[in-house]
Amino acid sequence: MHRQRFIVRTLGVATAVALAATACGPQKTEPAGSASSVPSASAAGSTPESSPSTDNKPADASPSPSASQSASPSASPSPTVKAIMANGDESEQVRELQARLKQLKYMTIAPTGFYGSKTTAAVKAFQAKNGLTASGAVDEATWKKIQSLSKKPTADELRPPTVNEVDAPDPRCMTGRVMCISKESRTLAWMIDGKIVSTMDVRFGSENTPTREGEFKVEWKAKDWTSTIYHTPMPYSMFFSQGQAVHYSADFAARGYAGASHGCVNVRDKGKLAALFDQVHVGDKVVVYW
Repeated sequence: MHRQRFIVRTLGVATAVALAATACGPQKTEPAGSASSVPSASAAGSTPESSPSTDNKPADASPSPSASQSASPSASPSPTVKAIMANGDESEQVRELQARLKQLKYMTIAPTGFYGSKTTAAVKAFQAKNGLTASGAVDEATWKKIQSLSKKPTADELRPPTVNEVDAPDPRCMTGRVMCISKESRTLAWMIDGKIVSTMDVRFGSENTPTREGEFKVEWKAKDWTSTIYHTPMPYSMFFSQGQAVHYSADFAARGYAGASHGCVNVRDKGKLAALFDQVHVGDKVVVYW
């Protein structure tokens, strides 16, 4: 009897190991599975190196019922106070907010248009410095104060060429139509016949899921795509190597280089990538190099 129980337990462990080993197979090309296969919100945005929990909406921006009940009546927020912009938003107004906060030295990164943890921290710091409720969300009073202390951002302030300085192009990038992607400078340069047309910052895979280097071609494109392995959105995907693609990443826009992809080339400027997506053709060259 003990021998039988031992055999059953052994088979159960072996089955679990086999399932785990196949959980992260190569990316498939069919649409994502049914609703029952979609992970929870916390799992859907995870990256190999860090959890996106630091980029969730701050508790004081949307208090839980228990927090509201425990707070005294004088501490409860006024029902007329409403956030204009908050964590998780993505818009041109957020881009302007970020550019103004950069003018005021509360942000150092270039505007991305995505309201993530860095923007939340900058807004909190501004609010605390100016005698406002430090919620991390921009209400009307906060927005008016930011506008009064800053000037209207210029086009270059709203969309600088890149945060990172573009690397010298690889020799393979000097002919034809090519996405020239440097791991050294962490930039993508869209080039036609040796001339740079546009540039943008990029992020790569972690040590466990590295982005492949070499010369490739754009195999296919998908404006709206969701990973069939990780179930995360991959807008403006341009696939070039066995499931690896250049695509927009909201996580990269929010947390910058604090995270990593699962091997894809992440872009954080959605507007720039949308324009590039329209220009790139299937068959165009992709070069990933150090």
